[in-house]
Amino acid sequence: MSENMNNLVLEQLRALRNEILAFRSENQNEFSEIKHRLTRVESSIASMRGENVGTQEDVYRQQSVIDQIKERLQRIEKRLEITGA
Repeated sequence: MSENMNNLVLEQLRALRNEILAFRSENQNEFSEIKHRLTRVESSIASMRGENVGTQEDVYRQQSVIDQIKERLQRIEKRLEITGA
C-alpha cells in the first residue's frame, strides 16, 4: 500500500511539474511577444517625435523667410518713403 501511495504521489508531482513547465513556456512566449510589441510602440513614438522635430524645423525655416521678407519690405518702404501701417 505504501508503494502504491508513493507512486501516486510521484505521479501527481510529475503531472504538476509538466503543467508548470507548460505554463512557464506559454508565459515566456507571451512575454516575448509583449516585449516585441513594446519595442514597436517605442519605435513609433520615436518616429513621431522625429516627425514633430522636422515639422518644427520647417516652421522655424518659414519664420526666417518671413522675417527676411519683412526686412526687405521695410527697406523698400524706406526708399520709397512709404510708411507702413
